[in-house]
Order: sequence, then structure tokens, then C-alpha cells
Amino acid sequence: MNNPIYLDYSATTPCDPRVVERMVPFFTETFGNAASRSHSFGWTAEAAVEEARSQVAQLIGAHPKEVLWTSGSTEANNLAIKGVAQMYKQKGNHMITAVTEHKAVLDPMKYLETQGYEVTWLEVDGQGHVDLKQLEDAITDKTILVSLMAANNEMGTAHPLKEIGALCKAKGTLFHTDATQAAGKLPLDVEEQHIDLLSLSAHKMYGPKGVGTLYVRRKSPRVRLTSQMDGGGHERGMRSGTLNVTGIVGMGEAAKICREEMDTEVPYLIALRDRLQSRVLAAMPDAVINGDPDNRLPHLTNISFPYVEGESLLMGIKEIAVSSGSACTSASLEPSYVLKSLGLGDELAHSSIRFSMGRFTTEAEVDFAADRVVKEALRLREMSPLWEMVQEGIDISKVKWTHH
Repeated sequence: MNNPIYLDYSATTPCDPRVVERMVPFFTETFGNAASRSHSFGWTAEAAVEEARSQVAQLIGAHPKEVLWTSGSTEANNLAIKGVAQMYKQKGNHMITAVTEHKAVLDPMKYLETQGYEVTWLEVDGQGHVDLKQLEDAITDKTILVSLMAANNEMGTAHPLKEIGALCKAKGTLFHTDATQAAGKLPLDVEEQHIDLLSLSAHKMYGPKGVGTLYVRRKSPRVRLTSQMDGGGHERGMRSGTLNVTGIVGMGEAAKICREEMDTEVPYLIALRDRLQSRVLAAMPDAVINGDPDNRLPHLTNISFPYVEGESLLMGIKEIAVSSGSACTSASLEPSYVLKSLGLGDELAHSSIRFSMGRFTTEAEVDFAADRVVKEALRLREMSPLWEMVQEGIDISKVKWTHH
């Protein structure tokens, strides 16, 4: 067994060797600047960039001209949210999102609140879903954007994009979705799902880090954005800066592989995930699986181990790479805001581990990880005073703790 075992594909993925192979010549031989229009080095780079644009477009059912290159999903989300806010402020100043979004959506929204915009923060139910009726009621004639992710990075719950998109279209408001976790795992089709803006990141789909895309619809409606990065007018004026040709070529190849192999890869991932879950639950029947058991990402499971402290559990399974909460916020010891919004108490939110499998994960790794985690969780639980009380039939939720 190769240690450590990597089960944190939702944080980042290794580059597929085929992606690396495609990128290599662009570092040294065909190293031109895609904006150099006067010689063949530039033309070659530009042709490669346009091929990649079309490969990404095909993954989401878009036209290549609607794909803008960014440094990743965080930039794509910022450009979509702030770009719409500034461009449409004559129409209105109201935005809608949900409390379980990634920080790269929540933080730009919070920033806009300081600039005089109003944001409605939709709550979610116990499985992580927004109430579509509540969403509909929240949309007013001042609403310029609804931003809801395709699938959640911590618990895997997928939003019904087609229904949300149809609702936004009927109400005449723009719909942005952060599809970072869903790309190559769940079907994305900007036409069928009525999506106006969509963010993607290469490093979540076996491409390199530091490159992503924002899809911007160009007809019915034509979406316009205020650029957040000016200079030179690259990318239809919406995102200036010399293009990261190597990264872009890698992202194109990664998107192509995802599109071609999704039909075989997704069933494989579901099988791995179910294998891990059933192995854990067989050994620890009171473990809790978070999120929506049906409408969810195929490769991810978030499991709470009652009466076990998550950080101690992570420390105890050093040879397995998993995460508690999301990589972006794990520096703080706060329990996951995503899990808390599902109604999990601090206790359970603190005892949750996210396992995410991927293209290179094996069954043997999954079995080893499940057994190792369970063994450690049971060991920690035996040491837990809370567990002792539960064994004695005390209802912990009713205990009055004294703070000295």
C-alpha cells in the first residue's frame, strides 16, 4: 500500500499524465504569446488556446466564444459576481446566493454589501438544498444575479440547475453557477440548464493549478460584465493579461478527457464511494452521512463520527489524506459553516471527515482507508467522556455544562 493514500480529490487532483504530455512543448518549443499577431510563434500559441477554448466549451455545451480564461474559479466567481453587479447597477442592486456556497462566492457577495448592494442569503434544509419557492419569492425587479453552485464542495449535494435556471429566466434575472466540483462528474449544459455564467477550475478535473474559465452567455440574453482586470483588452475586454498558454492547453486537454471518459468514470467513482460508505457504516452503524444521499457528486462522501473530535481523528490517520471542511477554510478551528447550516450541531460538524475519490483511486486504497479511519474513530471514542455518558444513557443535549 503506497502511503500516504490520497482521498482528497475535491481539494485538488493530480494532473493526468496525458495532460502533462500535451502541455510540455508549450514551455520550451511553442512558447509564443497568444496575443503576438505578427509571427508564427504567436499564431501557434493562439491556435492552441482556441482549440482548448473549444474543448472546454464542449464540456458544458457552450460556444467557444463564450469561454473566458481566468486564473481559476475564485477569479471566475469574482469576475461574474462583481462584473454583473457593476454592469447592471442601473437595473438593480439585489443579489441572491445561499449560505453553503464556497468562500469564493460568499466573500465577493459580502464585499458588495459594503458597496451598497443587497444580498439575500438563502438557508438550506438538512440535506443542503435551497427551497425553490423561497428562491422564487426572493427575486424582485431589482434582482440582477442569482449565484448557486452546481454541487457543494464539502457534502456533495447537487442543486437542481435546470429548475433554478428556468426560474431565473422566467423572472428575467441572470443565473451564475460555480460548477468547480461538478465538472466532468455531473452533466453540465448551459443551454438546457439556462445558465448565464459558469465557473470552472482546471485543477479539480486533472488539469494544472492556476487556470480556470468563466463561461459568459453571448445571446438571449447577451451578458455583459465590467472587467476586474484592465490592460490590453484580452479576452473580449473582460479579462486582460497575457494568457497562461501552458495552463490553458492543459485545461483543454483535461476537459476533453473528462467529456470522453465521464460515462465510464462516474460509475467507477460511485462504486468506490459506496464501497467506502458501506464499509464504514458496517463497522460504525451510528456514523452519519451528510448531504443528499441521491442528488450528489459521485466521488465524495462526508461522514460524521459521533463523539469523536475531527481534528484528533485527522491527526490519528496521518497516512490518509482527507479533509475536515474545505481546504480553503481549514486553517481556522471553527466547525464547518456548511455543515452547521445543514442543522448539524457543533459536535457533529466537528467530527466530520470528507472523503473524495478520483480517477487514480483503487479499491484497495478505499478498503485500507475505511478500516484505518474506523479503527482510529473507535479508539478515540473509547477515550471520550461524552461517549461514556451516552453509554450510560445520559442525553448529552440536555446536559448543562458549567464553564469555569
